[in-house]
Amino acid sequence: MEEKKPLVNLRDVCKTYQRGSQTIPVLMDINLEILEGDFLALMGPSGSGKSTLLNLIAGIDKADCGVITIGGVDITALSETELAHWRGLHVGFIFQFYNLIPVLTAYENIELPLLLSSLPKKERRQHVELALEMVSLTDRSDHYPSQLSGGQQQRVAIARAVVTDPTILVADEPTGDLDRVSAAEILDLMERLNTQLGKTIIMVTHDPRAAEKAHIIRNLDKGYLNAYTQASL
Repeated sequence: MEEKKPLVNLRDVCKTYQRGSQTIPVLMDINLEILEGDFLALMGPSGSGKSTLLNLIAGIDKADCGVITIGGVDITALSETELAHWRGLHVGFIFQFYNLIPVLTAYENIELPLLLSSLPKKERRQHVELALEMVSLTDRSDHYPSQLSGGQQQRVAIARAVVTDPTILVADEPTGDLDRVSAAEILDLMERLNTQLGKTIIMVTHDPRAAEKAHIIRNLDKGYLNAYTQASL
């Protein structure tokens, strides 16, 4: 079996926020390595910095100190414009509340990230149809979000996240707004994306059942990252 290569590397990363005249430390001395094809779950109490860490890796937010390298690119050295371009090419986002556009169909929501690319219409259609098939929603392509269940909306969101074939998938509480059955379906889908397509997934969750799908579980507490825990496979 080919040895996995490091894909995501954080070294001595820290992040603070200002609240009035107060400086609030959120993340301190974070060191983390994620290999290609890994499925990592970030856990911890509310306010521990899980979503902040995810946003730093995804290039949504900037670290105050330290270096974040993804696929050999030091994203902490990129300008805002360069970072936006990098995100569009390399990061697929899955959110707790789906973030679908209500006036667009499932097909149109999935196509959105491709509109920023140079792909011709025919190739965009092929990509969207493949993504719809991947999440078993081919028969719902012309439905609007209001016509879909929560689980179906999240599947549309996952299809939108993978349609550009990103380097990493970042998921922030992807099952937090779903009932148990829908949550299990979404987690099974994410597991297939990881095992069958080799997608590298970084997921923030408070749900131990969700974390069990990951290969590795890391816990954040008061801004510090603990030693890794191997999830049960």
